[in-house]
Amino acid sequence: MNHRPLGRSGLSIAPLVFGGNVFGWTADEATSHRLLDAFIDGGFNAVDTADVYSAWVPGHPGGESESVIGRWLKGRSKRDDVLILTKVAMWPAQPGLSAANIVSAVEGSLTRLQTDHIDLYQSHQDDQATPIDETLEAYDRLIQAGKVRAIGASNFTPERLAQSLKVSADQGVARYETIQPKFNLYDRSEVQGALEALTGQEGIGVIPYYGLAAGFLTGKYRSEADLEGKARGRTVRQYLNDKGQRVLAALDQAAKTVGASQAQVALAWIMAHPSITAPIASATSVEQLTELMGAARLVLPAEVIEGLNPAGA
Repeated sequence: MNHRPLGRSGLSIAPLVFGGNVFGWTADEATSHRLLDAFIDGGFNAVDTADVYSAWVPGHPGGESESVIGRWLKGRSKRDDVLILTKVAMWPAQPGLSAANIVSAVEGSLTRLQTDHIDLYQSHQDDQATPIDETLEAYDRLIQAGKVRAIGASNFTPERLAQSLKVSADQGVARYETIQPKFNLYDRSEVQGALEALTGQEGIGVIPYYGLAAGFLTGKYRSEADLEGKARGRTVRQYLNDKGQRVLAALDQAAKTVGASQAQVALAWIMAHPSITAPIASATSVEQLTELMGAARLVLPAEVIEGLNPAGA
């Protein structure tokens, strides 16, 4: 498996990251553990989660995904087989990027994950009420203490990421080595342009979420009727428009040309993008996961990529 660097952190990952938002939500604990085993056994090594997952579910206070992963980690003999990526700032129970919140939140995540370190600790969203230097100095102390190996950001504008990188350089403290934007065949605006230029210039890893547009790019959702009873139906509905149909048509043609599924083609297209380190995608069954992992071994011919590019532009 060809690993790709996470910025300048010294860490590297396989070209697909497992999205752990499903753990304890649409995948129960036993299923989640089977998925994690299959992912690592498949040659992949990075699992992304957050303290807030899955607080949006009625009756879930948050921390469910980390807890599921933690019980899985406890049963494994080799912690070094997997990189754990988690986040802070978006959970209503522990919001923001103040030093006090980061120090408190990391202890909660470490406890739930049942580990002594987090490989990539990420700011889940920007916090303009907290000075940038306060946030980065807090992260730097965690790295010095060995509780965190590297830090990343998510949902930051290019301007705020650039400001953060400047503070890190000026003050000699830890810098964000990665960024998590939304990016897929349909959603491209967050990456293309200023962010792409900045990450290329600064050597920042890009690990986008929504690689399959909440399942839309699997080709399974083509009408309102297909959304009935689906956990992500409300999210997928936004893609049921003319642009979405163009994307699906191009995806169908590409999948037919290369003999792969729509989901595999959609992820392989992201992996082939020069500014992307690895997309994040989730699955709720081993069968689904096996399909997604196949994307990492799918090389799209240049003419297929050229056929896909205009559809969601």
